[in-house]
Amino acid sequence: MPTDAVDPEKGQRMAQQEEPGSLQPDPPFSVFSGVQKIFIVFIAALTTLIPPLTASIYYPVITELARDLHVSVTDINLTITTYLIIQGIAPSLVGNLSDEAGRRPALLIALIIYIAGCVGAAVKANYALLFVMRSLQSAGGSGTIALSLATVSDIVTSAERGRYTSYVQMGWMLGPSLAPVLGGLLSQYLGWRSIFWFLTIYASVVWVTSFAFLPETSRDIVGNGSIPPQRWNMTPVAYLQRPTKREDAVVPSKSEAKTPFTTVSINPLNSLKLFGDKETCVLLLYSGLIYASSYMVLSTMSDQLEEIYGLETIPVSLCYLASGFGAVTSVLLTGRILDWNFRRHARLVGMEISKQKQQDLSRFPIEVARLQISIPALMLAGVSLIAYGWTMQSRTYLAAPLIFLFLQSFGSTSSFSGFNNLIMDLNRKKPGTASAAMNLARCWMGAGGTAFATPLVKNGGIGWLGVTIAGIWCVFSPLAFLVIKSGARWREEKRLREVSETKAPSGEMTAT
Repeated sequence: MPTDAVDPEKGQRMAQQEEPGSLQPDPPFSVFSGVQKIFIVFIAALTTLIPPLTASIYYPVITELARDLHVSVTDINLTITTYLIIQGIAPSLVGNLSDEAGRRPALLIALIIYIAGCVGAAVKANYALLFVMRSLQSAGGSGTIALSLATVSDIVTSAERGRYTSYVQMGWMLGPSLAPVLGGLLSQYLGWRSIFWFLTIYASVVWVTSFAFLPETSRDIVGNGSIPPQRWNMTPVAYLQRPTKREDAVVPSKSEAKTPFTTVSINPLNSLKLFGDKETCVLLLYSGLIYASSYMVLSTMSDQLEEIYGLETIPVSLCYLASGFGAVTSVLLTGRILDWNFRRHARLVGMEISKQKQQDLSRFPIEVARLQISIPALMLAGVSLIAYGWTMQSRTYLAAPLIFLFLQSFGSTSSFSGFNNLIMDLNRKKPGTASAAMNLARCWMGAGGTAFATPLVKNGGIGWLGVTIAGIWCVFSPLAFLVIKSGARWREEKRLREVSETKAPSGEMTAT
């Protein structure tokens, strides 16, 4: 009898000792239709808005909170610092849980924890309780970004990753810009407690939507989507339909039906192991620098607008929309450009492109395909950032710094998108863990950058902030070019090392 070995990562059926005429067509990488993919990504994008929205939404009411809770502004800022620290840690647990138990249960549990934190912060005016509830919000909400990126990696190939990832990315890039606007409006007309009730309602709607409609996508559980998950992990409609395994199903790399959580091996330190890989480590750190710059700019912006232009809370909040529009423009363009450049390089090396077949990147210049877009975008962001700082410090018309803020946001978002896609391309087998590592680098470097930005602006002015950020990017830019030059060799060394480690337990000799 001929046998088939199935590679769940590539979504291909590899015939072994096939007799002539017995070949079957390769199963698709994902059985989800185009409409289903868009709907899944839409739900994922809704969840990614939660972490940045929660982190920044009460910036406009810090003074009011301090007064009502009878504490100092420094005490309120401590809750923000704690939020960012936990935001860097929690996704390592959630991402690893999703790789082992599934995306759907990990997301639903995380959202329940987040909603509990929002309700607790809203019902009682007490600083100690606020501190604990903000920590709970961070623990529950921060994992959504890792889960959303992992979900996209489950259902799309590298050839179309750019477009779908950009949709998901819009949530967490828009959050820091929209949050101050929402926070200012809600606090002015309904009081600061309404901020937390708004977050509770939003997260509850997302939870109900996810519970009712979001299917399990983890390839270790459902393969390419053709294998039903455990009954407890189905949407209500799927539970009632009682779906069965398809004959052409791609078998997951682990068990076809995982047992409940007690048998799941969860190691939150798995995301830290990615920092031990040369190429991934360089990309994580450099992308963290790019993302931290956005927090540095936005965290110092309100004080400068009040001091230089004399704006009040609502006008200051509206100025943040310039950054948001830059992020949206990037989402609409950059994902398609990344996919176009991927297809261009595929044609150059003679590689077949199919949306239903995962691409073999072992001989493909994926580093070049992604960073060719990121590096020019980063140059635009650096120049725009310097112009933003000095036009504001020179007290020119307000329109000038806002235009440069738009361009800075567009450039940095586009550049970050290329780095982000490359990291996921290099770690396709553990997307939840990879996205958690990105979140760790992003949040901790963002927290450090925010703490550094305020004294820098106070002592040197907003102009020198732009020069400093662009200078840091320039100093470390050789690392990006090193990835382009050596990335393929590093990947091959890593592959050979993994093959050697796999053979060692069975006592096989490796070639020297």
